[in-house]
Amino acid sequence: MDHPLVTQIERTGYPNMIDQPAHAGIDFFGDEILDGDEFVEYDGELVLVDNLNRYLAEEMGFEFKTA
Repeated sequence: MDHPLVTQIERTGYPNMIDQPAHAGIDFFGDEILDGDEFVEYDGELVLVDNLNRYLAEEMGFEFKTA
C-alpha cells in the first residue's frame, strides 16, 4: 500500500512548489519580462534595463568608454 502523497503525485504529478511571477512579454533579445522587471520601450521595441547597454551598443552603435 502506497502512501497517499505518493498516490497523489503519481496521479497528478509533482505540485509546482514555487509561485511563478506573471509573464509580461518578451524583450528585443528574447528574454522574458516578468512582473516587477524594469524595461524601456523605444520605437515599439521592449528592452529590459539589464539589456539596455547591449541594445545601445549593438543596435544603435553607441560606444561605452571610461575616462
